[in-house]
Amino acid sequence: MSKYLVNKFLFTVDRDTTLTERYREDPAGTVAWWEAEEANKILNSIDAERSTWLSFAEEERQALATHDHVALFEMGAHPFLTLTLWIAMFERDWDEPLGMQLDYAAKLAHVRQPYPDISC
Repeated sequence: MSKYLVNKFLFTVDRDTTLTERYREDPAGTVAWWEAEEANKILNSIDAERSTWLSFAEEERQALATHDHVALFEMGAHPFLTLTLWIAMFERDWDEPLGMQLDYAAKLAHVRQPYPDISC
């Protein structure tokens, strides 16, 4: 897994409200667009400064395209990045306070220590 690229996706999408909404409404399309257009940009640099070799593994692309935070966690994506993005996208769908967060945690209840390595 390219933890760096998955975490970069989560980080950049979470910090752009338009992109957050786009990812909520069209996850597969957003992932494909982001991988083609944004993945190789070097953050905080001019557009001319780009890498050429970064791409998602198929299982990463699938987990991102289906909003599968459990698979992302199991692959080593940083849980803070998925949680903050999921709050921005899905908290509004729950009536009770912390409903989304409790559901997020419940879906990860099967995970036991040692947790997947989140270091890049």
